[in-house]
Amino acid sequence: MIILGVDPALSVTGYGVIRAERGQLSLIEAGIISTSSRQELPERLGKIYNALVKLISDVKPDCLVLEKLYAHYRHPTTAYLLGQARGVICLACAIQKVKLEEYAATRVKKAIVGRGLASKSQVQRMVSSILGLESVPKYTDVTDALGLAIAHSYIAKARI
Repeated sequence: MIILGVDPALSVTGYGVIRAERGQLSLIEAGIISTSSRQELPERLGKIYNALVKLISDVKPDCLVLEKLYAHYRHPTTAYLLGQARGVICLACAIQKVKLEEYAATRVKKAIVGRGLASKSQVQRMVSSILGLESVPKYTDVTDALGLAIAHSYIAKARI
């Protein structure tokens, strides 16, 4: 199974692709899709969409995993922008016919670290350890995306 995890945002959208075979997880690809705040919103969303469609076409994942949207009431603009980025990701899944899975951040952390309230640094270390990475990815968005993919592989395995 090839799993694509995506951590959506307008400036830096992280992604991570892993292969889950016979209980082993391996990294296929990870990186970011970046946009500039100087670009108009439609252009930024278009760049995320086009990059994701190309990624899906290249790696042919069995599913794409997103974190469920959680937004603090004090930051409605952040939720609004994040929702738009998630929307183009969902659209890419629908058009490319890729199954979409969503998990709460606490469920992802629990699956990876064993604690739903684990810190970002704990998740980064565990993701690096699980995938045998020599160093922690530069962007936390990449680590979060890989964490989503890893968590899905564990959760899907437990469903069987």
